[in-house]
Amino acid sequence: MNDYDLLRDYLRKQKLPEFVLSFEQIEAIIDAALPRAAQRASWWETERSPQEKMPQREACLAAGYIATRQADGVSVKFKRIPKRG
Repeated sequence: MNDYDLLRDYLRKQKLPEFVLSFEQIEAIIDAALPRAAQRASWWETERSPQEKMPQREACLAAGYIATRQADGVSVKFKRIPKRG
C-alpha cells in the first residue's frame, strides 16, 4: 500500500462530478506530507504524459478522476472521468 491508496479510497467514495481539495486536505487524507513536486502542475496531470506511471496519478485514475493542480498552486481539482458507453 502506498500513501495514495488512501486518496484513491477517498475519491471512490465521492459523489460529486467535480470538486477541489487543498494540499492541506489531501495531506490529511493520506496522513502524510505531499512532496515539494506536488506544487508543479505536471506532477498531477494524467493527460500530459500518460506513459509516465506515478502513484498519485494512478490513484486518481483508479478512482475514476482526473486531477489538475489549480492556478493558486495549493489546491487540486478532481473531475470525474466520463463513463464510456
